[in-house]
Amino acid sequence: MLRRYWFSFVRTDRISSLGLGCGVTALSRLDAERLIKEMVFPLLGEGEILAVVEDIDLNSLEENHVLPNIGNPSAPGVWFPNLQA
Repeated sequence: MLRRYWFSFVRTDRISSLGLGCGVTALSRLDAERLIKEMVFPLLGEGEILAVVEDIDLNSLEENHVLPNIGNPSAPGVWFPNLQA
């Protein structure tokens, strides 16, 4: 069964889109972390995971930058940042 995950990352001095977080739909947390390592980190740089919310309520996400820019959170893959084709 697919689950929606929201990852928050430890803030660093370098500017990164990861400061807003990362949304992934996957079979498990390990699967979601694998997708982040394979798809997000090569593009945006690596980040240390601070927190993970499983089964994230999309309405709880930031409304000015995150919600208008998400991909399809029902489909497997990274939906924020929107990396879905």
